[in-house]
Amino acid sequence: MSLAIFDLDNTLLSIDSDHAWGEFLLEQGAVDAKAYREANERFMADYEAGTLDIDAFLDMALKPLADNTPEQLAAWHQQFMAAKVEPGILPRAEELIARHRTQGDTLLIITATNRFITDPIAERLGIDHLIAVEPEVADGRYTGRVSGTPSFREGKITRLNQWLENRSDTLDDAWFYSDSHNDIPLLEMVDNPVAVDPDDTLRQTARERGWRIISLRD
Repeated sequence: MSLAIFDLDNTLLSIDSDHAWGEFLLEQGAVDAKAYREANERFMADYEAGTLDIDAFLDMALKPLADNTPEQLAAWHQQFMAAKVEPGILPRAEELIARHRTQGDTLLIITATNRFITDPIAERLGIDHLIAVEPEVADGRYTGRVSGTPSFREGKITRLNQWLENRSDTLDDAWFYSDSHNDIPLLEMVDNPVAVDPDDTLRQTARERGWRIISLRD
């Protein structure tokens, strides 16, 4: 049995759930349309370019959580799952998850998207363990701030090591599946790095280092 680690956005999903949530909020009229759309697109471009300021992005991304009640957020998320997430779940990704589950592997999603967005997605995929950006909560409401280290780039390694401290799982013979060059630091740490429908930078790196390259798209 091994640890099977999965990136989420554009890996197990055909969408970026963080970006899609922003688009959903725009459709609901929940945020200032012009400013939020411009920021959402700019941060997405920065992520793809490898220049994302994660703190600046999270200031924007977590503000709607602080600005709305838990009840409203829960209602929106239910709609978001049906409208955006469910159509983005890749059947071949579910088959991959099932293969690792059948082998008795420990399944873990590690993502730079926040837990509010991703916890129900992990549950839908049947994956019990999730490392995500943790939005701070006080008195039953989100504050708009981050708790702990954001799980982005090297932060994924920090958070994974913290998670492993309290478990019997190790990185011996571990797998990590990702589409993004932002995850190269963690891909370098595992015995079985797999580039999934990778961006150009990760594809080149995978070819140079002999990493497996697969597609989960139809």
